[in-house]
Amino acid sequence: MPRAKRGFKARRRRNRMLKSAKGFRQGRRTMYRRAAEAVRHAWMHAYVGRKQRKRQMRRLWIVRVNAAARLNGMSYSRMIEGCKKAGIELDRKVLADLAVFDPAGFAQVVATAKAAL
Repeated sequence: MPRAKRGFKARRRRNRMLKSAKGFRQGRRTMYRRAAEAVRHAWMHAYVGRKQRKRQMRRLWIVRVNAAARLNGMSYSRMIEGCKKAGIELDRKVLADLAVFDPAGFAQVVATAKAAL
């Protein structure tokens, strides 16, 4: 009686992992065990990176809003405080887009925030 081999399911599982390792260098692309380890690490870093990207984008928006607010004679923190008091419910992403693409509209927001302080 011939020995029982894993069959196509195991091969399919291995091939799926090797497909995920496409583009890796040397044995990390071709050897299953090394590829599996590399792919697991890559997935781990990708998961962490998705969380970090959200933080980095918020930091970028804050930097942009601060720069534009200072061009209009106001600091970032005072502007945010003024926006809250004036009831302006624009988040940092929208404020950053306004600062970049519509400086005149952003200046109006800053003027409203100034008036509310």
